[in-house]
Amino acid sequence: MKELNTLTIKTARAGLDKKEFTSVELTQACLNRIKERNPELNAFITVCEKEALEEARAADKIITSGKALALTGIPFAVKDAICTAGVRSTASAKILDNYTPPFNATVIQKIREQGGVLIGKNNCDAFGHGASNENSMYGAVKNPHDLTKVSGGSSGGSAVAVADHMCIFAIGEDTGGSIRQPASFCGVVGLRPSYGRNSRFGIMPMASSLDTVGPFTKTVEDMAIVMDIIAGQDSLDATTVPDTVPEYSKTLNKKSKIRIGIPKEYFAFAELNKEIKTVIEEKINSLKKQSYEIVDVSLPYTKYATAVYYIVVPSEDSSNLARMDGIRYGARKQEGNLFELYAKTRDLGFPEEVKRRILIGTYALSAGYYDAYYKKAQQVRTLIKNDFDEVFKKVDVLVTPTSPFTAFNIGEKSNDPLAMYLADVMLIPAAVSGVPAISVPGGKDKNGLPIGIQVIGPRMGEEQVLQIAKQIEDSLQKQTFIC
Repeated sequence: MKELNTLTIKTARAGLDKKEFTSVELTQACLNRIKERNPELNAFITVCEKEALEEARAADKIITSGKALALTGIPFAVKDAICTAGVRSTASAKILDNYTPPFNATVIQKIREQGGVLIGKNNCDAFGHGASNENSMYGAVKNPHDLTKVSGGSSGGSAVAVADHMCIFAIGEDTGGSIRQPASFCGVVGLRPSYGRNSRFGIMPMASSLDTVGPFTKTVEDMAIVMDIIAGQDSLDATTVPDTVPEYSKTLNKKSKIRIGIPKEYFAFAELNKEIKTVIEEKINSLKKQSYEIVDVSLPYTKYATAVYYIVVPSEDSSNLARMDGIRYGARKQEGNLFELYAKTRDLGFPEEVKRRILIGTYALSAGYYDAYYKKAQQVRTLIKNDFDEVFKKVDVLVTPTSPFTAFNIGEKSNDPLAMYLADVMLIPAAVSGVPAISVPGGKDKNGLPIGIQVIGPRMGEEQVLQIAKQIEDSLQKQTFIC
């Protein structure tokens, strides 16, 4: 039998139900992997060893009683910017170093109610600010395929935990690419759902009009299983929608005539690596051979998406992070008057990228500049959204590269904020439009680093996004088998 920690949700569920192993054994295998690998990968900030084993024992009793659900006894991890009841949640910033939430985020609560075993909290860029996971105040997360490379951000720790088999699946957060980019760099599946599809309650807010919560999994099938459970309206989050949630796992292998759009702008970026372009084009040709209709389309306002994003996000960051003052919890610099307390505490508790975004956002929202920056950015954002609305009248999904390059060297872009911002150039358009997008492994480059393929769908179109992602995954597996 394979090492237990390398199993998928589907295979782990089957093994647990057949009593081939217990949840305690499965959880211990993941904990052993964490002990072995986390010292060099730095994917976890907090490991819940004692609590996880207790939860696993409780799950085994449920399994024995015959009342197990899809995630009962399955070990999972959570990005540290997501609240978990009774478990420290720092958002990878010292200003929240000792914060322990008294409640679960809604998506975590749904998993816990299934009997999922929380194994720990994952390192990330502080408050989600970054594309490389080098902006954590608890150290950078390294790529398991090459320790000299970044994991991608901001949910890098969650991607690494799944890619290196430290857990069976993980929950991350995607504002502008924070699930899809690390999924691409680490060779796992990562989904940004439609804005409003999954509850944001209990997520430490970065940019409230863009934040979404989604899973990292080892397969598309596992992604569908988790989405079956965490998707849906939530009375605690007014931005969630009442739309019926499809049974993703049951419709995943549905065969239907799907038109696939290829947006020319995504293949014209100067940053796009030729090797990645070739891999994506080969995959598109493979889909064409499977009788999918391939349509060339255009999204002309795509080129403005990054500029829009880096006005809207810092502005909303500035507003959301105003509550972080060191008074109730976290690092505190206790000296001088109240203003000095706030200023010195925030200087101590925030890394440089967080400070940079607060300064940019505060400026963009200030008197005399709001209309010129934030309001104008939101108007252009509407034009970008309209581009997607028009394209999805012609096609069902879009297929693009996830990233213009594979994982880059640690430290390579850390002193060049603009170069770092451009790392998300292919991810941001879907984010500012509120539409779903998934990254699936598409192969590896000549250096053995994973290449991600992105599938983008219309708002609330996760069903067809997952179906095409599954086809891409199956196609790659067949090619690997033949070789």
